[in-house]
Amino acid sequence: MGLFDKFKKPAEKKGKSVKKEKPAKKKEVKKVKKEKIVKKPVKPAKKEILKPALRKKTKEKILIDKFLKSPWVTEKATDLAKQNKYIFKVDKKANKIKVKKAIEKMYDVQVIGVNIINIHPKPRRLGRTIGLKPGFKKAIVALAEGDKIEIIKA
Repeated sequence: MGLFDKFKKPAEKKGKSVKKEKPAKKKEVKKVKKEKIVKKPVKPAKKEILKPALRKKTKEKILIDKFLKSPWVTEKATDLAKQNKYIFKVDKKANKIKVKKAIEKMYDVQVIGVNIINIHPKPRRLGRTIGLKPGFKKAIVALAEGDKIEIIKA
């Protein structure tokens, strides 16, 4: 007997081999997570207080007021008026389509074409002070034959 024979298991003492039993495997069941569908709450539509007829008029008025600033009255502009073309100072954000709609609504005429000119700011100097003359946008509006706009009311 050896020194460590006291600690050996009884089956090992007799020389028998001991089989270790493996625990039975459990079938793995995969749990499928159900995706939760989150619906965003529907916002109620904003109720407009104005009646339908008034809404349209206010939109038209905003369109005219926003894009048309003033008529451009110079010698060249009066010469162009003889060719049925009129010049207006318009907003910086205005484009040809918006100018055309605004002129047609305001003066009740048919617009054939619109040309837009963007005048850039120019540097000006007064003594030591250097500044900028503000830039603006002009629109030359061509009207159909027979339509006229009275800019100067005498």
